[in-house]
Amino acid sequence: MPTISKADLKKLRKRRARLKKKKMVCPFCPNGVVPRPVYVDYKDVKTLKTLIDRQGRILPRRRTGTSAIYQRAVRTAILRARFMGLLPYVAED
Repeated sequence: MPTISKADLKKLRKRRARLKKKKMVCPFCPNGVVPRPVYVDYKDVKTLKTLIDRQGRILPRRRTGTSAIYQRAVRTAILRARFMGLLPYVAED
């Protein structure tokens, strides 16, 4: 029975972990196509709350799956909602 070295075992684990990951789809792009003009409604607090964490920070693209162009629009929408008082700047502890 052949023995597997620690380095080979590490490579196998990394490969398996990479295979398990599914590519996240942008929740704003219908059918994967970016429509023009790009706009995220700042009054849609329910959607915006899913894009910020418990401390009130904006989640990165790799966590939410939004495309780059929509991530910029999400950022401006969150900033507008905060300015209008719809979203908090910091968490309420």
